Formats: sequence, C-alpha cells, structure tokens
Amino acid sequence: MSVLRDKRILLVIAGGIAAYKCLILIRRLRERGASVRCLLTAAGREFVTPLSLEALTEDKVYTELFALGDESEMGHIRLSRDADLVVVAPATANILARMAAGIADDLATTALLATDKPVLAAPAMNVRMWLHPATQANLATLRRRGLTTVGPDDGDMACGEYGPGRMAEPEAIVAAIEAHFARDRRLEGRSALVTSGPTREPIDPVRYISNRSSGRQGHAIAAALAGLGAATTLVTGPTELADPPGVAVVPVETAAEMLAACEAALPVDVAVCAAAVSDWRVVQPSVQKIKKAKGDPPPELRFAENPDILATLAADVAGRRPRLVVGFAAETVRIVENAIAKRARKGCDWILANDVSPGTGTFGGETNTVHLISADGVEDWPAMSKQAVAERLAARIADVLAAAT
Repeated sequence: MSVLRDKRILLVIAGGIAAYKCLILIRRLRERGASVRCLLTAAGREFVTPLSLEALTEDKVYTELFALGDESEMGHIRLSRDADLVVVAPATANILARMAAGIADDLATTALLATDKPVLAAPAMNVRMWLHPATQANLATLRRRGLTTVGPDDGDMACGEYGPGRMAEPEAIVAAIEAHFARDRRLEGRSALVTSGPTREPIDPVRYISNRSSGRQGHAIAAALAGLGAATTLVTGPTELADPPGVAVVPVETAAEMLAACEAALPVDVAVCAAAVSDWRVVQPSVQKIKKAKGDPPPELRFAENPDILATLAADVAGRRPRLVVGFAAETVRIVENAIAKRARKGCDWILANDVSPGTGTFGGETNTVHLISADGVEDWPAMSKQAVAERLAARIADVLAAAT
C-alpha cells in the first residue's frame, strides 16, 4: 500500500512556467491514493487554469483571499491546517521571499503563514535569481524554520539560460513527498514536554535577570520529537526563534510561569528540560522603574531560590512522573563530574552535560558537544550541530520508550 494513501496534500501553485508540471504532479499523487487540494496564485493563473486543476483534483480550487463563499465554506486558516503536508510548486523567488518575510497579502501567503503543518517547496526560477544572495538568504531563513526543499535541477531555462533553477520533475517531487511520510514515526501516540530558552526574573518593569541561552537546542529537540510523531508541547522563555512546526508552544517569562506550564502539560511520556532557568528571583520586584540620583547607593536586592523544574518533574507527584525525564547541565568546569552529581541530586533519568565556557560558542551558537549521563554511565558524543544533537537524542528516546512498551 502506498504511503500516500489517504494523505491530504495542499498544493500551492505560484507563477512560473513550471506550473504546467503540477498537472502531472497531481495525477501522480492521485494515482497513489492522496487527495490534493489546490491553492492557485494570481500569477499562477497565467500558466494553468482553475478548470484544469479542478478536473484533475475533483475538488474546488481556491484563488481569492476575500472570496466570501470560500471563507464561509473553507476559511484560509482551516484550509492551511486541514492538510497533512503543504507543497509549494513552483516555489518562485517571489513567493519564497514573501514566505521568509512573513508577508500575507494574498490567499497563498496567508495560508502559508497560518499553517502549522510541514511545508515542502520545489524551487523554480532563473539561474541568476536562484544564485542571488537574497534568494539564498531567504532559503536559509526558511530552512531554519523547518522548510524542506526538493530541487531545483540543472538544465535549460525557458529564458534560454542554463544552470540550476529548473523545478524538479513531478516524479522527484512525489518521491520527496513519499519520503516525508515514510520517515520514522516511532513516537506516534506518545506525548512529550520540552522546555527551552532562558527565563527572565523582573527587577522592575524595565530590568530583569536572565542568561545568554538562545533556545536553539530546546527548540530543535521539540521539532525532532514532533518529527518522530510525538504530540509535543514546548514551554519556552523569550527567544528570537520561530515556533517549530507541528509543536504546541507555550510562551512564558519567569521560572514560576514555566513550572506552572509544565505541570499543566502533564501527563507526558517524556520530559526534556533544556531551558536555562534562572536559579534566583528578586523577592519583591519594584512596581515602578528604580530611579537613581547622583550620590545614591545602588539598590539592595533580596533574592529567593526559584522552583526546581527538573527535580519537580522527576519526582513522582500524584503518579504523573514521565516515564523518561531528561535534563541538561550547562557547566564551565568539571563538566562530567558536576553533571553526574546533578543527575543524582535531581532524580532524573538522563543528563546531557555541555561546556558553556566563554569561547565554546555553545550559548547562542549553532553547535554543541554533549555527554549523555545515565544509570549506564557516561557516553561522549562528538561535536555536532544542535539539530543533529536533537535528532540523536530523539532517536534514543524513541528506542527507550519502544523497549518499555
């Protein structure tokens, strides 16, 4: 049986000569049992007609953002979320730029901005447009947000030039879609909780105590667990990162808010505490901005200890302890030794220790070097991207939960 049987594909067709290939693409997807719904841009209508698409999909084709009938029958929010996968083909330089900038000025870009489903793009454009730094920067931004791509291919262009920019052939796009649905889904039916980013503890309305955490590692872990099929909740402090696709995100500021959000998410099968939680908070933050006058002494701040989120989740409170509780130990000296002690102190199952000393680039950077500490001992992982760390950790979690089952 085809992995595409009963899968729902939303096909966004933008304005490029390669749009004609979408007619073949629809045929191939339908042959494999997928249903296809088309969203056609104004420029796309210059190359293929709604009538052709409707005949092949046996479904309505959506074109207008402000079509009253369409909005009452199938609003753009529902349209963007009813699909299992959104495919943009051809993905022109224009629509990629609008996606990267978060522009929502027509039905296609509004649906793409509103979707919480994975997006696969098949780029198609002139070779110079493809190689332009602006296009490559837009693609880099979109890939960090979870966009996957297929193609483009090298070949002759409609404009007479040769090089990369031809949209991938329909069979290659179908193969990429099949690969998406055939990927590892071992955590299907499982639930996961991930904490990420820093917390901020207020001093007054404009000042706070925080740390240098970017949230990249926690967000990558949430995305990796969701990618394996887990229903994932991400509780995150303030970051500049986009929400991972397919993840329920709960934004918080303080450690107390993070703990409350974590407890509200229970029960879960696995909890990964990757957030850099402030250990201390100001006992009584000022309700007004603290002013200073010449000669005044600095204000005296009294601190209290914040709640211990990792230890709280690791404790068997009312039988709601996750089957697997994973923590992080950000250290600057005696990395492994301190992490071993922390694991025993917190009562968690695993600790991932990493060196955040100045010069390592771990906080705020793209790479990480971790040591996985468990009851079985210490496992040293090589330096790798935070995405690779997340995928390796998610696979290890899936192995443990499958064995427990």
